[in-house]
Amino acid sequence: MSLTSKLLMSTALMSIGLNATAVPEQTLLLKYVKKNVVKNPQVKVNGVTVIESKSHKDLPGWNILLTTMDLEYQGKEIHAPETMFVKDGLITGHLVNLKTGFNYRENIKPTMPDSYYDEAHLLFGNKNAAHKIVVFSDPQCPFCQEVVPELFKAAKKNPDKIALYYYHLPLLRIHPISDVLTRIMHVAQHEGKADVVEKIYTLKINPRETDTKKIVEAVKKHTGYEADIQKIDAKKTKEAIKADEKAAGKMMVNGTPTIYIDGVWDKMRDGYKKL
Repeated sequence: MSLTSKLLMSTALMSIGLNATAVPEQTLLLKYVKKNVVKNPQVKVNGVTVIESKSHKDLPGWNILLTTMDLEYQGKEIHAPETMFVKDGLITGHLVNLKTGFNYRENIKPTMPDSYYDEAHLLFGNKNAAHKIVVFSDPQCPFCQEVVPELFKAAKKNPDKIALYYYHLPLLRIHPISDVLTRIMHVAQHEGKADVVEKIYTLKINPRETDTKKIVEAVKKHTGYEADIQKIDAKKTKEAIKADEKAAGKMMVNGTPTIYIDGVWDKMRDGYKKL
């Protein structure tokens, strides 16, 4: 269970004064979140940011709000995703089809803005390629190790069809080593060594290792790349990883690998094969 899960709990339908199509006022959203979503009294709710307002063909009349809750817990800022369904003055965090069991909350994500396609995150392929793919990943995530290397290969093989943009999302509660590994990957990429990023996905190492020197040595032995400790510990490197995590939060990404193809969430993570 993630920290966010421990802090939050979505609840059932609640009345909220607004019309069927409008986005609720900030005061109403704050009231709803404080009383019905955030259950931990130690968590301060500072605001709710509406990322996108959407509709769905299966939910006529419902306005779907994809939001980020700006929270504060034990002196730390947390930006937690929250989906809200609004209709006729009612609001809820969950809508499930009783017949099919389809959970709309788990199957709706924001549309990716063009700002995510910047050269700093372009890993493989040409920026003017026919299709743009964004991946949020952690090299120690077992699911990432299965999916992401194949995505790398596809982009390298088809540079005019696929431009692959890579965002770091280290899952430190599960594998603390990713703190150092992602910073090594970031530095390597910006030194023009994208192959190092790819090779780190096959690195076998204790996921709870935190000794920077040991990790740097393991990466050197596995990839041939010797990371500069001053560069991977530099403030701007750490800020870059934090910026990636923030970018993931804005897209309501809460797991890895999360893949977007041409701005649309690829739930099955294999849509690139059709390109």
